[in-house]
Amino acid sequence: MSDPLQTFHAWLADACQQRLPEPTAMALATVDETGLPSVRMVLLKQADERGFVFYTNLESDKGHHLAATPFAELCFYWNPPGRQVRVRGPVAPVGSDEADTYFDSRPYTSRLGAWASQQSRPLPRYAALQRGVAAAAVRFATGRVPRPPHWSGFRVSPESIELWEEKPYRLHERVRYTRSAGGVWTATPLYP
Repeated sequence: MSDPLQTFHAWLADACQQRLPEPTAMALATVDETGLPSVRMVLLKQADERGFVFYTNLESDKGHHLAATPFAELCFYWNPPGRQVRVRGPVAPVGSDEADTYFDSRPYTSRLGAWASQQSRPLPRYAALQRGVAAAAVRFATGRVPRPPHWSGFRVSPESIELWEEKPYRLHERVRYTRSAGGVWTATPLYP
């Protein structure tokens, strides 16, 4: 296949049909200010030719990492059936309208949690988070819960996508696709 995004969407749809837990979960790798890697799981919210989108607290470790070094790698793994997709490229913030639209689609309590959580900072007691959610519920008791200024999304624009599929006897299929400046994908088969 000449477009790895088509394969990605087919594999994601298959993972959803198989009712795998959190098929949109992906490992997000960034680097800190000293160049040390940092990886954590986030959820994919959109994927198209422009890139792969996730949302977070901009004041979190990942938010700071991406502000300083706007490049990342994502990794999806679905087992069964034994498939992995790696996505690497530059990262840019999503637009305010796009972030607002997604934020408004989140459950009410999740929107309150975005106001209450000081993500990646020390939490003295779990009750402090619960009090923060309660305070946000009082603050936004009547009407819409707006998106906090410290909460938005990022888009990873793929420069490379690697597809790996498990095969018997560890003779797996692995292909790295690289995208030219003109948007054309070139496939390079790799040893597993």
